[in-house]
Amino acid sequence: MSQAFDVVVIGAGPGGYIAAIRAAQLGFKVACIDEWKNAAGGPAPGGTCTNLGCIPSKALLQSSEHFEHANHHFADHGISTGKVTMDVAKMVGRKDTVVKQNNDGILYLFKKNKVTFFHGRGSFAKAADGGYEIQVTGTKDELITGKQVVIATGSNARALPGVPFDEETVLSNDGALRIGAVPKKLVLIGSGVIGLEMGSVWRRLGADVTILEGLPTFLGAVDEQIAKEAKKAFDKQGLKIELGAKVGEIKTTKKGVSVAYTNAKGEALALDADKLIVSIGRVPNTIGLNAEAVGLQLDERGAIVVDADCKTNLPGVWAVGDVVRGPMLAHKAEEEGVAVAERMAGQHGHVNFNTIPWVIYTSPEIAWVGRTEQQLKADGVAYKAGTFPFLANGRARALGDTTGMVKFLADAKTDEILGVHIVGPMASELISEAVVAREFKARAEDIARICHAHPSLSEATKEAALAVDKRTLNF
Repeated sequence: MSQAFDVVVIGAGPGGYIAAIRAAQLGFKVACIDEWKNAAGGPAPGGTCTNLGCIPSKALLQSSEHFEHANHHFADHGISTGKVTMDVAKMVGRKDTVVKQNNDGILYLFKKNKVTFFHGRGSFAKAADGGYEIQVTGTKDELITGKQVVIATGSNARALPGVPFDEETVLSNDGALRIGAVPKKLVLIGSGVIGLEMGSVWRRLGADVTILEGLPTFLGAVDEQIAKEAKKAFDKQGLKIELGAKVGEIKTTKKGVSVAYTNAKGEALALDADKLIVSIGRVPNTIGLNAEAVGLQLDERGAIVVDADCKTNLPGVWAVGDVVRGPMLAHKAEEEGVAVAERMAGQHGHVNFNTIPWVIYTSPEIAWVGRTEQQLKADGVAYKAGTFPFLANGRARALGDTTGMVKFLADAKTDEILGVHIVGPMASELISEAVVAREFKARAEDIARICHAHPSLSEATKEAALAVDKRTLNF
């Protein structure tokens, strides 16, 4: 007889494992199925975020940033290092250790919260009385039942048509995280989060990096003023970004890869490189879910159709994270996972897309929440803007990194904060204050009147809020 559960979660990425743990905390008998494997074939829960995305990329970014500081900035502090070298194998090994620590941490949390973990692929078998039969295919195949099901199967990297990933020369984020030696020349297609972060890692380590972007503008989803400031910094660093590039034929050769493209001027050009990283977005992962067996509705992109509460067209079936509408962000998936578990328990789960922060972990970091200035203009919203540069911030000067600014956008009549945009040091941490302010519908003046520690980077946030009303305390 199959094991029966109140809740079965398919996928143990940020949305799935959080949903499973929260449901267990609320008194449900919970199972979570996940097929990710580590190098030894053991379970590796955490999804793309832990295994191929957020966590490993930040580990490589940190290592490469240390290397760059040692080579180019330590001398400013009076530190002499001599010749600095990078052991790429050790850097990648450290990244793998960080990933495994996170994998093991999730398994520990499952055990602590009495979540039954199944290592394998989960798919629908059929609808059953009061629930669904779920097939687990792995080292041990078994059939389990769940009264309610949460689908959190994440997303996969989108490949260029006719150019499959071989993860040796043509790389997705998977292969990009496993490059064993610094390539002399590296080409990336797509200047989004993955393109900029991976491009930054290998540029710091000595690669000649070119990013080809099809759009005519840089970081179109980012506030235009912030994007321009970031572009200036990347140009200065030597990260070559070609906007308005139309990619043509891509050929792999014995030496690497050749990428033909037309630039913004209409000139036909080609780049030869050791490696090509393709970062043109991600697609929902519903392959192998056997959605047709139960009539689960998918849209034209292959994403699962849900309502505002993450309910699918099937009773008792929910879906969260990258596999549904909305931004493909780990923290968005986590919020939905918690909300779904609480809704199953009759509570009122809360997810506010308008207060979800976005971060690009380059140097300078780029972070924002809320609407951009171009969006407000397009919608005819009357607004006030205030900016403050890190160049005038004492803590930034002491850090030796004065790149960038903080920008506030507030309603012209009510002063309610409509958007906050940051490019500069530690933007990923500074943005949290703005998220809280947005969630509680704070005004720019509220932030301006809050005491901020001195000296701190957060003083730039206060100054930008003051600047909305053309004020400053930075005499």
